[in-house]
Amino acid sequence: IGLFGLWFAALVVGFAVDLDQRVLPNELTMPFIPLALLLDLTGRNPLVGGDLLPAVLVAVLVPLGLFAASIPFGAGAFGMGDVKLLIGAGLMLGALRAVNGLLAGLLAAGLVLAVLLAARRIGRRTFVPYGPFLIFGALWGIFVRA
Repeated sequence: IGLFGLWFAALVVGFAVDLDQRVLPNELTMPFIPLALLLDLTGRNPLVGGDLLPAVLVAVLVPLGLFAASIPFGAGAFGMGDVKLLIGAGLMLGALRAVNGLLAGLLAAGLVLAVLLAARRIGRRTFVPYGPFLIFGALWGIFVRA
């Protein structure tokens, strides 16, 4: 439970840092990858349970797929901080919660960006950090049962 509290705090800080500085620091994302994997391997992660292989597959394939899909949009469209965040989220949440959280984050991003575009608060070329939406999705995955 302590690790989940630390991860929750790191997600909240990451949300604020990414909005302010447009970067998800390694200090907030990297420590949770090996810690979550250790919890998963020892069977102590209640969100993953015995479904280790699906969690690992989602934690690796989804962020790499999103990163690969973003390459045509230019450097920084989907950064390595986002990839590291999603790897940790997949390992902490398990496959189903991670995918549900990602979908919630994608939906939130679409809604917020549509409203901001319609209100002319941003333009098509305005940089909008994606990390806060991914963090929203990870928090969704924690609190909303898959």
